[in-house]
Amino acid sequence: MNPHQHPGAARTDAEPDDDVPLGGLIVPAAAGPLADAAAYTPDVLAKLQELEQRSKAHEQNLRPQNTVDGYAVDWAHWERFTALLGLPVTAITPGSLTAFVEWLWWEPGWKPGTCTAPSTIDRRLSGVVVTGRTAYDLLLPKTIASRARAVLKAKVRELEKTGVRRGRGPAAAFTVPQLRAAVAAAPDTLLGLRNRAIVTLSFALMAREHEIAFLRLRDLADHENGLIVDVRVSKVKPRKPKVPQGSRPSTCPVRTWRAWKRASGITDPDGYAFRALHPRWHTVTDRGLDPETIGDIITALGAGADLDVRHTGHSTRRGGADAARRAGADRKTIAVHGGWAANSSALETYFDDGEGWEDNAMNGVL
Repeated sequence: MNPHQHPGAARTDAEPDDDVPLGGLIVPAAAGPLADAAAYTPDVLAKLQELEQRSKAHEQNLRPQNTVDGYAVDWAHWERFTALLGLPVTAITPGSLTAFVEWLWWEPGWKPGTCTAPSTIDRRLSGVVVTGRTAYDLLLPKTIASRARAVLKAKVRELEKTGVRRGRGPAAAFTVPQLRAAVAAAPDTLLGLRNRAIVTLSFALMAREHEIAFLRLRDLADHENGLIVDVRVSKVKPRKPKVPQGSRPSTCPVRTWRAWKRASGITDPDGYAFRALHPRWHTVTDRGLDPETIGDIITALGAGADLDVRHTGHSTRRGGADAARRAGADRKTIAVHGGWAANSSALETYFDDGEGWEDNAMNGVL
């Protein structure tokens, strides 16, 4: 691409081996840039355009709904920002994204008297870039937001010097002792049984809220050593982690899942694994739980045990990864089990608090 060309502009300087833009589509070149151009009649281009739109629709449908909703909010902020500066929404450049960070930094948060958290600003950058590519067909390089993120990191470093906090910060990890306390405090009812199964399986799978919410009965297969869970709906990609039986019956994800399955009487393989209960009769319904409810259940279990920290739906994911690392699992194994992308920077932050004790320079000194 011409270095002076707008990132979203169509490419016109194709070399002989490049794909060629033709009629708004990118088509493969043969011996020369337009060697097969005669084959791309208006009817063929129309068919290809229809297939392109179907492909984009499939890509959109594969994203979890909470991700789609988040990107929509991110884009709404971008539209407000570009309107203030008199820019078209397609003007996604390193400079405009950096200015977007500056604007978001001073924009009020969703609660009065608060400011937008750095993690939210970082997510907004991703939402804008993804929407620009998918909704507007902009050819945006992977590094387009690098400068903006560098500015954001510098702001966070300066913020740390003042001791001022923005946002709630990362979710507190659910430790194994806290998990035991939360499970012990859950009521001995069908509701309590369901919630114990949710929190222990979330911990064992290092799962995101939507991964638990969208599990179907067919996705949990019994094995002589435990469970094989087919996590079909995931932020990164589907996976099939194996969940062994735990040493304690109360916190064993295999035993609690089987107990919930028996007590609930669910048999339809296509039905949701975790169901809502009737608000009055407390019987099992056919309705599944949304991801937000999964998070609320995990938070409520921690609160019911009077723990000294507030947990969120992400706490079991963080806690499961940290517990696995303490038990000796390597980073690659944990990443595959929990569905993190290779070399995930987010996963690395989970290990910071738990590591550094065995080889600590002060061990045995005082």
